[in-house]
Amino acid sequence: MTAEASTAGEAGARSPLSGLTGKWWFWAAVIVAVFAIVGLDVWGLDEDAENHKAILSFLGDGLVGFLKAVTEPVALFWLKLGFAIETSMTGLLVGVLYSLVALGFVLIYKASGMFNYSQGVMVLFAALTFVGLTEYGIPVILALVMAVGVMILFAIVVEFLILRHLVNQEQIILFMATIGLAFFLEGFGDTIWGSNVKKIPLDLPSGAMDWLTIGDWNVQVQWLDISAAATGAVMVVALAVFFNKTRIGRALRAVADDHQAALSVGINLRTIWIIVWSVAGIVALFAGIVWGAPSGVQFSLSLIALKALPVLLIGGFESIPGAIVAGLIVGFGEKIAEVSWGDSLGGGIENWFAFMLAMVFLVIRPQGLFGEKIIERV
Repeated sequence: MTAEASTAGEAGARSPLSGLTGKWWFWAAVIVAVFAIVGLDVWGLDEDAENHKAILSFLGDGLVGFLKAVTEPVALFWLKLGFAIETSMTGLLVGVLYSLVALGFVLIYKASGMFNYSQGVMVLFAALTFVGLTEYGIPVILALVMAVGVMILFAIVVEFLILRHLVNQEQIILFMATIGLAFFLEGFGDTIWGSNVKKIPLDLPSGAMDWLTIGDWNVQVQWLDISAAATGAVMVVALAVFFNKTRIGRALRAVADDHQAALSVGINLRTIWIIVWSVAGIVALFAGIVWGAPSGVQFSLSLIALKALPVLLIGGFESIPGAIVAGLIVGFGEKIAEVSWGDSLGGGIENWFAFMLAMVFLVIRPQGLFGEKIIERV
């Protein structure tokens, strides 16, 4: 018998349950069933039908109570339509900013297969550089151009000192390199610009705009949120066009697929890396400015990368549309969750909602909404 026939015979002889054992919900049901059976046996309830009914009634009431506790606050929230629309708009505007930060991760990951742990610190360093230059009396526009130049120079240095020595290395090695880069960049920025909170020297619009009136409720949107979201939207659209419509963008996608194949057709890998890290640095600069505008540029700004991580997991590490859609989902979802269940759970839902949502996606769809499922054949 040939190996192919043997393999086919084994495949045909598989149990119908073999396809279920790879499903997360199958094992969840098995665990629940086992706990139920063991519980009934330990409590001696397997011989008492009335106790069986009591337990089932208790479980049923508990399930109904849980569903009511989850859905009732959301229903009450949407009954206040004006407030619901205002909260949703605020969440979506914040989601645009999450998308902008996540795009920096996506760009570098697509071009090098590297998860850039230092992207959050790049946001901080770029914003500190811009504000620091203005403190020396340099006009805002010139300081912005010089900050862009600094991030391009940073990309050249990273390629020269790190990336060119790590071609075709394992991803864990690349990841560890970016951890070291993050610590260095944070300390370097602290040494040059200091650790004090710095105000963004931009005359951004303040106050709120009466966007819509529903009944007795005026739906208001903060002008600062609108300005930040507009900036983020322009950057997102520009990056999407750059990646999908330009020659350099196509070269970036080729490098992402296979470094050696890209080199064999004449694509300069080092040039591509400099370009993509430069673009990621420029994205980090604008993200730092819009995020630092409300409360100033401070070192906690680097923690914004923690919110970008669940956005990447939900949207897919290699997908620009995924980063956009996932950012909107996270921004919208955390605002709705905070308003709906914040009082019941003691508040602070915005701090962990995105991570819980990412865990759900890791179980149901590990590659993310727009990510490609990778199948490795041995």
